[in-house]
Amino acid sequence: MLFWIVAAALTAAVVLLIVPPLLKKPEGAAEERAAYDLEVYRDQLGELERDQGRGLISEAQAAAARAEIGRRMLAIADRGKGAAKDGVKSKAPAPAARAPRSAMALAALLAVLLPLGTLAVYGKLGRPELPAQPLASRNLDHERGGPPKNVLAAMDKLKAQLAETPDDPQGWAILGQAYAKMGRLPEAADALGKAVALAGDDLELLGSYGEVLISANGGTVPDEARKTFDRVLAKDPTEPRARFYAALARFQAGDSKDALERWSALLAESHADAPWVPIVRTQIAEAAKALNLDPAKVTPEPLPAQQPPLVAQNQGQAQGQAQVQNQGQAEGEDQQQMIRGMVDGLAARLAANPDDVDGWLRLSRSYGVMGESAKAIDAARKARERAPQRPDVLVAYASALLSAEPRSSKPGPMPEEAVAALRQALAAEPDNRDALWLLGLNAAGVGQTAEATDLWTRLLAQFKPEEPEYTLIRSRLDSLKAGG
Repeated sequence: MLFWIVAAALTAAVVLLIVPPLLKKPEGAAEERAAYDLEVYRDQLGELERDQGRGLISEAQAAAARAEIGRRMLAIADRGKGAAKDGVKSKAPAPAARAPRSAMALAALLAVLLPLGTLAVYGKLGRPELPAQPLASRNLDHERGGPPKNVLAAMDKLKAQLAETPDDPQGWAILGQAYAKMGRLPEAADALGKAVALAGDDLELLGSYGEVLISANGGTVPDEARKTFDRVLAKDPTEPRARFYAALARFQAGDSKDALERWSALLAESHADAPWVPIVRTQIAEAAKALNLDPAKVTPEPLPAQQPPLVAQNQGQAQGQAQVQNQGQAEGEDQQQMIRGMVDGLAARLAANPDDVDGWLRLSRSYGVMGESAKAIDAARKARERAPQRPDVLVAYASALLSAEPRSSKPGPMPEEAVAALRQALAAEPDNRDALWLLGLNAAGVGQTAEATDLWTRLLAQFKPEEPEYTLIRSRLDSLKAGG
């Protein structure tokens, strides 16, 4: 009963706060508005004097502005005098101010619906049988989405062990990775820095340390991270993560030429299906624009996608495949002939078995690598005809359409057919990374900042702060917020 009494009192208090203002007609609004306008014009006069004193405007400009402000102030004063005269002439008492009928109706409606609505919602969602939960007995970290108590306890235990044995690089690495997952990036960087100091040449650890430093610095590569990735490259010049961030450091430092050369070399030595290829392409385009170059002319083609060998249909096909694999050691023209032979063999097999959806996708990617856009679109379309609801098929079809578009440094809308396929893929798989990224690019290109922010925020949640994709998407989101 006490609960219901308190609930009724609170509801009545809310009604009393909302309804009475609706029943009153504001008086003196004109006078208050005039006084406010006069105060604004006085402030403008003061600002005008300050601008003239700083030399921002000339004497003639100041005089003209001062005259215009004075004219407006006189107009407000004249209206006030006219209203005062009318008030003197009118001896009859003013009738009591009444609120408009619409306000009265709204007040009556709120007075009835607010209590009834509150009762209805509580009747459906309320659980009066639940016992009270004292603050001391609640798991506040869990309620706020924080790590469970057992994880925090394990971390405390690990920190205690490290206090006793601070020369344990593995312990510091585990602690740093735990901090990174919790979003406590400065502490993660400190722990991983101690691990690196002890472990030295552990390339994976160095890479994780560098990425955490970048995340803790808001996506900008600090000098310590640049040195860390340079250490990785000194040990392994082909490590893609270190190559990407080393180039990003140069680009952010203003050396766009060196960054472009590094990213171009990374793309040229990467296979077309490597996960970092789209990101490297984007960075190459940005570096090219900074150098006033055409991105299409400075973006190299990656290596052919790494695909599993075709399944032999008979012994003759198996022998032919072995010959193709042996020819893979050739350079230049021999390599192109090898790729052409594989693609032609796949096309012939699909002509005999056209229901192989994955085969059509492989054929589309192969044609794309070879620069035959029309054939790539046709193969992707045939895959879509046989699997119209598969998200990967829809994304592959959209990608084939986009690859056929002429490259331009100026962002713009994507083909409607590609956008429709990507939206269909996203509807079937809301977390599809390719669809989120490409639709975000399209939205940003046509000025739909809110949509692009929503799509890329959903995509960002799928990556860890230490991954290169996270840094790129984070920088794109920051650029959107800054109006870029």
